[in-house]
Amino acid sequence: MQMIVKGRRMDVTPAIREYAEEKIGRVTKIMESQVMSAEVEVYTERNRSIEKGQVAEVTVYTKGHVIRAKEASSDMYAAIDLVSEKLESQMRKFKTKIVDRHTKGAPIYAVAPAPEEEEEPAVVKTKRLASKPMSTDEAILQMELLGHDFFVFRSEDAEGTNVLYRRNDGDYGLITSA
Repeated sequence: MQMIVKGRRMDVTPAIREYAEEKIGRVTKIMESQVMSAEVEVYTERNRSIEKGQVAEVTVYTKGHVIRAKEASSDMYAAIDLVSEKLESQMRKFKTKIVDRHTKGAPIYAVAPAPEEEEEPAVVKTKRLASKPMSTDEAILQMELLGHDFFVFRSEDAEGTNVLYRRNDGDYGLITSA
């Protein structure tokens, strides 16, 4: 498995790199045969009024799914600990719902939210969406694994693109195209 540890607007010290590789590497062993690569990004929020300004984000690419976790703390090591715990929970959920049920599928690429900027908003990241047709239940699971509030997918039943989103009341909404 390939693991990349990088810093956003900061240099990653060898100690933080080793700590992140150890913690996230241990978690990815839950699904060793399914994990293809992992990307760990650490950074410090620029706003000094944010108490938990040390942030760790992890994206794990598996065979067919993407799992993301993000946590913040006042200490970078604590943020890495928190994100590894969250990732472990998500991977165990993924393993019991998908891998253990022998679900087959092609890779799914979802659109991630752009990082917040203090300057005028701009398109900072573009992702190409190439997904397999899936059921609404499978799209809900993928959205939960990614930790997003919305998910774009193709329905098994119809041609066209669908958008699944989380409503303020905790339920889901579905937008379909004709």
